[in-house]
Amino acid sequence: MAPSLVRRPLLAVPVLALLAGALSPVTVSASADPGAPVVAERRAASGIQHTSWSRGRDWRAGTMRGVRTAKGSLLLKKPRTGKLHGRAYQAGSWTSPWASPGFGATELIPSWEALTTGDSVVKVAVRARTADGRTSSWDSMAEWALDNPAVRRQSLASQSDDLGRVNVDTWVAAAPVTQWQVRVTLYRSATTKPLVRVDRVGAVASAIAPRGSTPTSTPGPAAGTVLDVPAYSQMTHSGHYPQWGGGGEAWCSPTSTAMVLGHYSLQPGPFPAVTAGHADPQVDHTARLVYDHRYGGTGNWAFNTAYAATLTTGDAYVTRLRNLREAEDFIVAGVPLVISVAFGARQLTGAPISSSNGHLLVVVGFEADGDVVVNDPAGATNGAVRRVYDRDQLEDIWINASGGTTYVINR
Repeated sequence: MAPSLVRRPLLAVPVLALLAGALSPVTVSASADPGAPVVAERRAASGIQHTSWSRGRDWRAGTMRGVRTAKGSLLLKKPRTGKLHGRAYQAGSWTSPWASPGFGATELIPSWEALTTGDSVVKVAVRARTADGRTSSWDSMAEWALDNPAVRRQSLASQSDDLGRVNVDTWVAAAPVTQWQVRVTLYRSATTKPLVRVDRVGAVASAIAPRGSTPTSTPGPAAGTVLDVPAYSQMTHSGHYPQWGGGGEAWCSPTSTAMVLGHYSLQPGPFPAVTAGHADPQVDHTARLVYDHRYGGTGNWAFNTAYAATLTTGDAYVTRLRNLREAEDFIVAGVPLVISVAFGARQLTGAPISSSNGHLLVVVGFEADGDVVVNDPAGATNGAVRRVYDRDQLEDIWINASGGTTYVINR
């Protein structure tokens, strides 16, 4: 059975649109010298495919060891006994079928939706295969729990073999791969046996080409549509809880995630770990629950969507989009998007900061002319968060910096 791509039909069109061909059509470029011959150029196009598993028939297409399905989720059943970080746990695993994106992928970004109560943990690993049949080792991406004092939530970087390596939230191939698998292992305390459940797991496979001279995407159906997303400034949290990734000045990702959750009226509190009197305590709360103890920051893409998934009844996952036209379909569906950008001086007119080697912000809509309405958490105050950015500039610094990396968080 083929894996389902998206649980909600409303979002199926933009995600299915991520399937890409290997090359764009031949284009003709005129030389600067009018007497020179016309040269035909072929520009590689980005290949992107998001695949995930989230229903009983999906799980049954994979390999189950010590787990069962119930109401569309994975649960432990007759788990084996083992150890994690020297402590006794019961564990079971599910391994996906091989997924074939249809192109040579150079990166995989897994994401998941899970429930971890008490002393329980979910561990996610990936492996891949090349066209000539070579298979990588299983590389562990993360040990994740929402709030488990016994096991730190952490990425598992610095693993590598001859086919790929782990870079925090991304598996980077040494050479293009044509198939991949994901494995999720559920752990629970052998003593207290708390509930641990996986509702969805998958990954976006991609082969990203620089945007180059590609024309800016044409405005589409979201032109003139702006969603009602609350504005939170990360900067008003400067100095708060530096143990969670450096404090507010470094919290662009959790602040963006908190804004999207606020759009759905989620995160109502209380927030017992946040000092009383902090403005917008949901931002501090989000930072605490997405913090990656190995990486030492709050910008792990999958940790942000995994946290959001514990509050939504819809989907929350990491994917990549090719351009802002694809983003418009989500805005029309009422889904604001968190996107990952990077830019240098004078590359983003009107930005509250002059440059960044990695920044996240929320796309909340589009002006009638197609320019992009955003909530940029780097604004000095909540009132300075709402901005309008030039469509061409934003598309450049998004696609060229992160390959169009996007958090999709649906109610």
